[in-house]
Amino acid sequence: MKVIPSDLSDVLIVEPQVFTDPRGYFMETYHEKRYAGSGIAEHFVQDNNSFSAKGTLRGLHYQLVHSQAKLVQVIKGRVFDVAVDIRRGSPNFGQWVGVELSSENHRQLFIPKGFAHGFFVLSDTAYFTYKCTDFYAPDDEYGIFWSDPDIGIRWPDGTPLLSEKDLAYPRLSDLSPDALPEYPSTP
Repeated sequence: MKVIPSDLSDVLIVEPQVFTDPRGYFMETYHEKRYAGSGIAEHFVQDNNSFSAKGTLRGLHYQLVHSQAKLVQVIKGRVFDVAVDIRRGSPNFGQWVGVELSSENHRQLFIPKGFAHGFFVLSDTAYFTYKCTDFYAPDDEYGIFWSDPDIGIRWPDGTPLLSEKDLAYPRLSDLSPDALPEYPSTP
């Protein structure tokens, strides 16, 4: 397994070791001791799987009280995956990183607590799976408008398919500080 720092030091790109032969491939998608030894020492409590059509954009989502770190991966297809640092007081506040995840490159993205997350489907369809460190809490669901100009995410070309909920989210600058996670203070 190889862990690559992204442009935002807390967000990590994981390249699991893939064993191939004429029958196909095998890889570990998670091994608690190996991931902890590589800097991902989170305790995951929920796994999710989504299926989306080409052009679907899901995000930018986060939970506040039940904040979730995520380990995301594409099982089939290709997506452009994005994490945005929304932690009040963070030196990287409002900055984003985007990574292509696909069933061909087998990459995973580790997104720490305090980041908003979203993805855009590049292939005809995509099966997307992710591990979370806290349970989904519908009453604690927040989001940021996907094309907030202050963040400036360079999404792939095309008109995205969005849910009504994702279309209605506010810009980051319109959120109350109480609606944003706080950057951890250093001792």
